[in-house]
Amino acid sequence: MSERTAHCSCGQLRITVQGEPRVVGLCHCLACQRRTGSVFAALAAFAGPYEVQGQASEFVRQGDQGARFRFRFCPACGTNLFHTEEGVDSGSVSVAVGTFADPDFPPPRFSIYDSRRHGWVQLPAGCQAFAKDPAP
Repeated sequence: MSERTAHCSCGQLRITVQGEPRVVGLCHCLACQRRTGSVFAALAAFAGPYEVQGQASEFVRQGDQGARFRFRFCPACGTNLFHTEEGVDSGSVSVAVGTFADPDFPPPRFSIYDSRRHGWVQLPAGCQAFAKDPAP
C-alpha cells in the first residue's frame, strides 16, 4: 500500500495517509475561497487510518446543508492542512492537495459549487461539475 505525507509550510504539522485518494475534487464555495485565500480549494479524501504529527489549531464551520467540518491549521505558519466531517465516516480525512507538493498527484474528478467558480478558471478534462454540493 502506498503512503503519502503532506505538511505545512514550516513543516511543524504533518499528516500521513495510506493508499490512493478515494476522490479528488475542487470546491468553489465562498467559504473555501476565504479559507484558502485562493479561488477554490483542491481536496483529496482518504480512508483511515491516518497519522498526524505536530500541533494543530482547529476551526469548525457548518456547511450549507448542515454538516460540520473541523479544519486543522498549523498554529505557526497558518497552513490549512486537512479537515474531517463531524459525525460522518470518522475514519476518513480530506487533505489539501497542494500540501503534498506533488505535481503528479491525481487530477480532480469533480467540482462542487461550480456556480461560484471564477469565470477564468478552467476545469480539467473529465471533471464533473455540480452547481452546488450534490451530497444529501
